[in-house]
Amino acid sequence: MFSSKNPALRDGHAAELVQKASILTQPEIEVKPCRRHDNFEKAFYAGDANDGSAANHRVRISGRTCGFCCRTQGNRFKTGKKIQMLTRRDALTGMLACGGTLIGSKLFAAANLASRKFTMDLTPGAIGVQCNQKDCILLAAEYGFESVAPNVGELATLSPADLADMADLLKDRKLVWGAAGLPVDFRNDQAAFEAGLKNLPQQAAALQQAGVTRVGTWLMPKHDSLSYVRNFRQHAERLRQCVKILNDHGLRFGMEYVGPKTLWASGRHSFIHTMAETKDLIAEIGQPHVGFVLDSWHWYTAHETVDDLKTLTNADIVACDLNDAPVGREIDQQIDSQRELPAATGVINLKEFLTALVEIGYDGPIRSEPFNARLNALDNPAACQATAEAMKTAFALVEKS
Repeated sequence: MFSSKNPALRDGHAAELVQKASILTQPEIEVKPCRRHDNFEKAFYAGDANDGSAANHRVRISGRTCGFCCRTQGNRFKTGKKIQMLTRRDALTGMLACGGTLIGSKLFAAANLASRKFTMDLTPGAIGVQCNQKDCILLAAEYGFESVAPNVGELATLSPADLADMADLLKDRKLVWGAAGLPVDFRNDQAAFEAGLKNLPQQAAALQQAGVTRVGTWLMPKHDSLSYVRNFRQHAERLRQCVKILNDHGLRFGMEYVGPKTLWASGRHSFIHTMAETKDLIAEIGQPHVGFVLDSWHWYTAHETVDDLKTLTNADIVACDLNDAPVGREIDQQIDSQRELPAATGVINLKEFLTALVEIGYDGPIRSEPFNARLNALDNPAACQATAEAMKTAFALVEKS
């Protein structure tokens, strides 16, 4: 992600910058978002309408070239709108329309323009709810969820007509799909992996026909026999094969690192348990549309910060889990199977976490996965209601008043 070297852009004075910003243009130019910079600071190419160059048109602040301009030599416009003259107000409006914050998060906060794009997702198995796909959709609608996890196993058994009916039911209830789980056992022996991989094309096709676009999985942060390097190579090789099939069916793929030290330090060989290590695996897989399944719990137990989250873009995040942590334990003493519903304890700073996702422009599902015995003991309606209330409380931390 682009980060300005200009302290004024990086650290604030946003209102002053907006007041002083002006753009030098000439008649009959084309303007389009910069393809190099993402999200937080947007540049504009402004160039001659005939040749698509942008040689002499730069955003300036108080007579100085602004830090969010970039070189545009050799770039041509594929889309754009001819205008006679771009006013200061037009420029700022266009920048905001690019989908990110104009000049850092402080401007967005000050103007109160940020709003969440992510959905409150019902993933029934994560909260102890047992139901088929249709009942899950109905429960989600009843308790105020906005998206629903697709059940790969069930959807793969449906006829094309039944898949269309399921998609229609989802739309009728004003819901969208969340993220499906990867139905391939890539963690164990080769025979199990090959068997799962053989079925993946048909399952991916069913997801595509139903309108699903996201698939995710989690990474076991330890292994009893494979060293880190051997395990890394095996993950990259196997998941690369899965991703190729998913890409053929318009499905993005996300991976969730698992952060608690009590888990990754409990095996003979530790494995990926941080955002940085997951980035290495994404790079090694080397395929498009591969990113993260984030989790506030793993972000917290990995000792990560908002700055880590801000290295990601919306395109990097496929799905997200939202959980809180029990009180009375140090971070490195937290146990993966003992979590709390969002905003239940305040141990994890969910306002910081969610604010970063708002600023990134994340537009996918957020679901709760607390592995909580009390929640699992409830019946389906009670579990859905408790989860919805907790998630609404957490979302209220970043919602506009």
